[in-house]
Amino acid sequence: MSRDLTLYPNDPIGDFLWQIHQTGKELDEPKEVEFSVLFPTQALALQFGQLLLENNQKLSFTPFDGDEAYPWEITAYPEMPLNYENISAYQELLETSSEPLKGKFDGFYCLSLQT
Repeated sequence: MSRDLTLYPNDPIGDFLWQIHQTGKELDEPKEVEFSVLFPTQALALQFGQLLLENNQKLSFTPFDGDEAYPWEITAYPEMPLNYENISAYQELLETSSEPLKGKFDGFYCLSLQT
């Protein structure tokens, strides 16, 4: 099977989707995706969390041990069909809205696909 780069571009999102596609798992039905953003201070992370809550987003707030300069993590849990447009648009939204608060996007994960 050859990879359609219009559906699965050659970047981390496209690579993720291509790997899932090859397993035969369904990508069209909505799944919960975890998107993490790191912050240098607890106050900035909480400000971002408030912004997400005001937009009815499910989230978690935790200390983060993997980066001394960014020790606070906010994770958002939107449900969406897994396609390039949805994942990249949500990532861009988080990056843009967290930038004024010195947020650093830390990636995404879909636990339901790992089972």
